[in-house]
Amino acid sequence: MTSDKPSCCSSPSSPSAPHSQEESCSPKPSAPKASPSRYRPLFVLIALTFLAALAKQVHYPGWDGRSFMHDFMGLFLLCFSMLKLFDSKGFAEGFAKYDLLAKRSKTYALLYPFLELALALGYLARWQPMIVYLMTLTLMSFGAIGVLRSLSLKQNLTCACMGSSLNVPLSTVAVVENVGMVAMALLMLLF
Repeated sequence: MTSDKPSCCSSPSSPSAPHSQEESCSPKPSAPKASPSRYRPLFVLIALTFLAALAKQVHYPGWDGRSFMHDFMGLFLLCFSMLKLFDSKGFAEGFAKYDLLAKRSKTYALLYPFLELALALGYLARWQPMIVYLMTLTLMSFGAIGVLRSLSLKQNLTCACMGSSLNVPLSTVAVVENVGMVAMALLMLLF
């Protein structure tokens, strides 16, 4: 037995049917569930960056913690900026959903991967360390605030930290990532 009433998601039979009814039935995109396997790309990236920074230590006369942190942060930021640049428009759209400044400025959202790239190259080149440390503190602290705000509002968002090519949920991992970079920059600034 069939019903003469159109279902919520079927096409309306008359042109006067409200359009919003159709829209309310369409599935809403949501962030992926926060399972450990979703974070595999992030963990792989961190592990490989750590190993690459460690491998560079072979060329130094002895262990140098500051050089290790420069290499790690440079390689880490280089990889993250690269992932964002694969689809800078998609990144900017996702980033604007939770970053406080990116919400107000599309230009900032589009420039952010280049800011990360500049920091990466600054770390790897050992260029003007104090400026690079202060820029990292500013950029990453501000980013952490936006992530914390979204998490406190319990927003179900996809993290733009790895660009739009990898589907990772916005979670405390993003906070740890930003705060970790702030802590390393602060350590290098103070010592």
